[in-house]
Amino acid sequence: MPAYAFEALDAQGATRRGVMEADTAKSARGQLRSQSLVPLDVRPVAAGGTGSGLGSRWRRRVFGDTQLAVWTRQLAGLVASGLQLERALTALSEEAPSEAERLLVAALRAEVNAGSTFASALAHFPREFSDIYIAVVSAGEQSGHLGMVLERLADDLENRQALKARLTGAALYPAIVTVVALAIVVFLVTYVVPQVANVFAGTKRGLPFLTVAMLGLSAFVREWGWIVAVLLLGVGIVLRTLLKNERFRERFDAGWLSLPVLGRLSRGYNSAQFGNTLAMLTAAGVPILRALQAAAETLNNRAMRADAMDALVLVREGAPLASALAQKKRFPGLLSMFARLGEQTGQLPVMLQRAANQLGNEVQRRAIQLATVLEPLLIVSMGLVVMLIVLAVLLPIIQLNQLVR
Repeated sequence: MPAYAFEALDAQGATRRGVMEADTAKSARGQLRSQSLVPLDVRPVAAGGTGSGLGSRWRRRVFGDTQLAVWTRQLAGLVASGLQLERALTALSEEAPSEAERLLVAALRAEVNAGSTFASALAHFPREFSDIYIAVVSAGEQSGHLGMVLERLADDLENRQALKARLTGAALYPAIVTVVALAIVVFLVTYVVPQVANVFAGTKRGLPFLTVAMLGLSAFVREWGWIVAVLLLGVGIVLRTLLKNERFRERFDAGWLSLPVLGRLSRGYNSAQFGNTLAMLTAAGVPILRALQAAAETLNNRAMRADAMDALVLVREGAPLASALAQKKRFPGLLSMFARLGEQTGQLPVMLQRAANQLGNEVQRRAIQLATVLEPLLIVSMGLVVMLIVLAVLLPIIQLNQLVR
């Protein structure tokens, strides 16, 4: 039965909004009137419509990454407890914290009620549910273990969020210290140092070399600083435009991987994501070729994505997954080693998951170590710069006091 989103007035003149099921819009209005409500707007909640459907109503994602993980966990719990999918979606729709989420879940329920599979219903909302998400759900429906597959999917989403949160937390403090340090230095150079020049402008004594150098730097920043800022902004815009070209992006990402520290972190992070996705898809029963293609598309680094697609070609031609990955040196040897063990023991998803966990833990450890080293270095560097500026200000004053004595 189709779902309709409505807006109506009650007897007290208050506006009521919600979602209800009815055969037609006219029937929905009749149900509202029978409840002593005056219908103001009744529109179908449909995935593919253009007029009053979801596509024209929502201009941004309903589910954030964290919200999607929570919603998937809730749905998995309801389905695993034996509740039918339609009733589970009904319960989630009634408990939705926002109107947008309520309409989305109601649209999914309407598609399922109309006879569509849950995966095909999800496919109507590509902005909300990725191809991997849909592929895993489809495999769960075909195998008859939708609840278990949704649990694994929720675990994967939560693990991704946890890894991303730890990396963000490790980089946050150094970033804040860097921004604050630059702001302080710019303030001192553009405001404090020129005051020294005004004080000693009338003296005929030569200023110390450090003060002269700092005054020159201050003049340069005040006169040409905005040009430098515009140039940096222009370089950023040009680089962002060039990165939209696939060939340039692949070469840029390949160069990024060759960096001493950041390259290794990027390689480990992408490999962990690739292994985690591949393990989840193969455990759900997705064919290996389709799983490889979906896992490759999740890689942010275009160079590693190209290597993953080359490995897909090798597997399609009959090569084992382990040997195909071993030929691509951008992927850590740990991934191919665990893939080989999985193929030999018949536990490929388990071994791939272990490899992904180890790679993810290694990335977290290295990121925390890097942040631990950067924090004192940034503080010491900021202290040295401020000390030089203070010395540039104090040296002429000390020199003047010595002359007075």
